[in-house]
Amino acid sequence: MSYREGHNFSLADATNRALFQDNYKEIQISELSAKELAKIWRETLENGMHGVCFSLYEDGQKPGDIISEEQVRRRMKIIAPYTQWVRSFSCTEGNEFIPKIAHEFGIKTLVGAWLGDDPEVNEKEIEGLIQLANDGFVDVAAVGNEVMYRKDLTEDELLEFIDRVRNAIPNTVPLGYVDAYYEFSHRPRITEACDVILTNCYPYWEGCPIEYSFNHMKSMFESAKYAGGNKRIIITETGWPSQGGFLKGAVASKESAMKYFIDAQNWSKQNEIEMFYFSSFDESWKVGPEGEVGAYWGIWDKREKLKNQR
Repeated sequence: MSYREGHNFSLADATNRALFQDNYKEIQISELSAKELAKIWRETLENGMHGVCFSLYEDGQKPGDIISEEQVRRRMKIIAPYTQWVRSFSCTEGNEFIPKIAHEFGIKTLVGAWLGDDPEVNEKEIEGLIQLANDGFVDVAAVGNEVMYRKDLTEDELLEFIDRVRNAIPNTVPLGYVDAYYEFSHRPRITEACDVILTNCYPYWEGCPIEYSFNHMKSMFESAKYAGGNKRIIITETGWPSQGGFLKGAVASKESAMKYFIDAQNWSKQNEIEMFYFSSFDESWKVGPEGEVGAYWGIWDKREKLKNQR
């Protein structure tokens, strides 16, 4: 996900955060030394995550490259001790190894078919998702990721893909579509077609200062939850970059990334909210579509070294 014109954080809106109060108390980084903050961050990680988004590409690689099973296995081994679920974004070019290897490690999977404006690619993705689901490697299926935002497909085209997958996979596999939290209010036909609401929640990309980010993320979640009614809701992406600049009031920094991770993980556990953190590893290729900050969303760096070592 990246910056979206027309969706900006405003301080006036922050007054509404009282509507989403719960018993979780945020950490205050101004009261902690850098060493103390890193210690809490590491302890939070070691306590385990519900889920994490799988970063497939090493330095020098990008979408379109064919990734080996060995590379996927090596990275899965690194994250396996810390997560119960993993999310993948595609079913081709080596991405198909992610759910298979995750199941070998006892990790559940949210598997996505990446849909765009190329019908041939879309066909391969849909067939790949159907095959993986029928082979037993998919615990939740995602048909498309932010397709409405990119305007790669019409609503009718996306709904046709959703119906096609639903009719071709076991009815025990929940199915949904991934997009920003507000899309589920704006597009009720898509919301109705989903078994589960799969929502991306990024205060950073709305220019939200870190001191308001946690409550803003909760308001995003509540918006998607309200749109979905009684449907299961999963935060499919949320995170904060550790360096790379700023967007309006949102500043990428090591300290802010640690705070956001700690608060998001502890809040989701306390409230039994399914959440996939973005992301596992830094990926240099993201500098292109997202600017410098795109390369620094990982828990591990691009060399697969854990950040914020004690």
